[in-house]
Amino acid sequence: MTEIDTGEGKLYLATVIDLFSRRLLGYAIGARHDTALVAASLKMAAATRGGSVDGVIYHSDRGSEYTSEAYNTLCHRLGVVQSIGRVGSALDNAAAESFNSLIKVEFIHRHVFTTRSEARVRIATWITDFYNTRRRHSAADGLPPVEFERIISEARTKTSPKVLAA
Repeated sequence: MTEIDTGEGKLYLATVIDLFSRRLLGYAIGARHDTALVAASLKMAAATRGGSVDGVIYHSDRGSEYTSEAYNTLCHRLGVVQSIGRVGSALDNAAAESFNSLIKVEFIHRHVFTTRSEARVRIATWITDFYNTRRRHSAADGLPPVEFERIISEARTKTSPKVLAA
């Protein structure tokens, strides 16, 4: 989770990132950093993946939002396995920390958000219209995350065994 300043006060951005493609699958922006915010980002990620996330491993830090009973219950309901980093080790969640730094350097710190609504809309637009679809990522063979996923999906379809009915 990262903090965003606006003319109306702080906002918090909670995210769920696919470590394979670096696609931001889910995000939620709110005035409170609480369990409801991180739960909303996980629900969005599950919806992005068509609702089928059974067996997915979700890594986070040890923040109270991620270790709460309500969040644990949501993970269990979705079939998501929780992985939680060690105390005081930011490197355990390097991908999330890297994204938070990137969005601040490339977008948030380059803009002044007068209202919370303006920040929500502009950040969501940057994520969906730029980060996921146009921004190249070294971990995705230099491709934007959505393009990388498409190529991998097509390759898997071509190599998957065909099943014939008799």
